[in-house]
Amino acid sequence: MKKTFPIEPADTKIRLENQTPRKVFFLLSGLRFAETESFSKGMQLAEHTGLPCAVRYNGTRLNYWKVTMSGIIKELGDGLILRRSRAEDAEALVVFNHKIHAEGEWDGKGLDAWTRDLISGKQPNFGVDDFTIIEDTKDHKFVSSMNLISQTWTYEGVPFGVGRPELVGTLPEYRRRGLVREQFKLVHQWSAERGELVQVITGIPNYYSQFDYEMALNLGGARMGYAPGVKALKDDEEETYHLRAALETDLALIAELYESGCKRSLIAAKWDMALWRHELSGKDRHNINMRLLYIIEDDRNESVGFVAVPPIKWGNSIAITAYELKPGVSWVKVTPSVVRWLWQFGEEQAKEQGKKHECFGLSLGEEHPAYQVYGEHMPRKRKPYAWYMRVPDLAKFILKIAPALEVRLEQSILNEYDGTLKLNFFRSGLRMTFESGKIIGVENLGTDTLKDCGAEFPGLSFLQILFGRRSLVEVRYYVADCSVKNDEVRVLLEALFPRKPSNVWGIS
Repeated sequence: MKKTFPIEPADTKIRLENQTPRKVFFLLSGLRFAETESFSKGMQLAEHTGLPCAVRYNGTRLNYWKVTMSGIIKELGDGLILRRSRAEDAEALVVFNHKIHAEGEWDGKGLDAWTRDLISGKQPNFGVDDFTIIEDTKDHKFVSSMNLISQTWTYEGVPFGVGRPELVGTLPEYRRRGLVREQFKLVHQWSAERGELVQVITGIPNYYSQFDYEMALNLGGARMGYAPGVKALKDDEEETYHLRAALETDLALIAELYESGCKRSLIAAKWDMALWRHELSGKDRHNINMRLLYIIEDDRNESVGFVAVPPIKWGNSIAITAYELKPGVSWVKVTPSVVRWLWQFGEEQAKEQGKKHECFGLSLGEEHPAYQVYGEHMPRKRKPYAWYMRVPDLAKFILKIAPALEVRLEQSILNEYDGTLKLNFFRSGLRMTFESGKIIGVENLGTDTLKDCGAEFPGLSFLQILFGRRSLVEVRYYVADCSVKNDEVRVLLEALFPRKPSNVWGIS
């Protein structure tokens, strides 16, 4: 028989988000387990659907899920348990993540702040219980952990749900026991329950490929310069543009300019106003993944653009990670002022953080208008790294982005195309059916239906063209056993999946 406990304090206001909850046990941080007919007066519960929901408790966002009375998700043997995080785990998680991930004093300070910000529950897209924890009950210490940061990205403007696992780590003496694999299984389950079609992660080279991830989307990319590249003002010149810290009243402009800049990128993250407000004033000043927002003004004090810059120096360099201008404002005229400001900002950071200041950069992806106008002053090119991408149900994702693919097809020489595209991934496959240029069916294929395919993409190499990181020609060059049957299939693949760089400001 299920036991029930009252929520304490009884008159606390709890606001529901996403959907009406159903009858289920809830674990609320700082509260007891409860199965009740009302959270606040008059709020009725019905039968549980199994879908994720969220509540706000005294302004803090909490996810709630069906759990056992002990809160343990799984016992792993030898005294190890897998469970979700609680608010009281905050400092222990800070210590754990610092020990696993910190590289130096200021990097460690940034990691500490990031962990505290996440588990605070104040981030709009992250709950107090969105960390997984493996605990050794013999001495009550955390031995492994990760989390899931849910968000929305777009593919040529078509939105889709994304789950971002982060802060993955295990104490050295507990490695090679499959603890990370257990947590990925759970986090992937959470992500699926939230309707997220793609999972993404950054980090350890090659490591996440064992969990069905492929490095298939550009990550970063920059142009770097040194002191001689900072164009000094002439004796009779005055600065035409200056920068100031952004205010909440500037967020509408920042959001508008950000959305405009996203059109240059195949994949982009969606930022709503709640996320912009949290970035501006809701995070710790030294959170390693937050960005300081600054408004660019002209000599009449009119806002013409914005930049974003990390609060902690990257070694001996300082870099802008977002830079957008209003339509019609000259990149040629504004960029020298931005670089002069950036150099001075880097000098101030270096003094505060006890670091050298030798280099400045524009970390704006593979391509950006500022590179075209200031590139000769930034001789060092830093090529993009890559996001790991996981697409557990490829057919479902292709159907989701079908409107974008159909626009590409309509603009190609294969508009009004009728036919079938069948792809062989060797352990699986994909069939796309077209009628008058529209995608009328997509299905995943098993190994027994892979004969007579139009193209072959070993492993997860198809994701390279799906997310625009490589062209079909490049994938066929780098992956020797990638093949295309005939010219019609080649032209169709090139029309549907052209190479297009992305620069994603992922939500962390």
